[in-house]
Amino acid sequence: MSDLDKLFEAARAVREKAYAPYSNFLVGAALRTPDGSVFTGCNVENASYPVSVCAEGGAVGAMVAAGYRDIAEAVVIGDAALCTPCGMCRQRLKEFGTDDLIVHVADLNGIRRSFTMDELLPAAFELDYKSNNRKD
Repeated sequence: MSDLDKLFEAARAVREKAYAPYSNFLVGAALRTPDGSVFTGCNVENASYPVSVCAEGGAVGAMVAAGYRDIAEAVVIGDAALCTPCGMCRQRLKEFGTDDLIVHVADLNGIRRSFTMDELLPAAFELDYKSNNRKD
């Protein structure tokens, strides 16, 4: 099984654990770091709907909590063929990736399209924070 297949399977498995009683739209995300570590997250909704946690945000949080700061590749899987990350999650992914970071978008049948981070967020909000505060 390829690294991308493993990433897809991790995103699909965590999607099943999503808590989405309001939208019934389950999303899973899996991130791979440069050393091959994989971190996952699923969407977790809340009655105060805007307070929900996106799958990508959960995966980034798990990655950061484990001491990692770089994303090498990502998979986002949802019920729609093109379940691309929302604007907030695009910015989250950009914070820990490069313009060339590949984000694969999938449904339950497999990868449907792959984007670079620059394609998803061509004019990202950036500060000169990374060069001064990364723990590489």
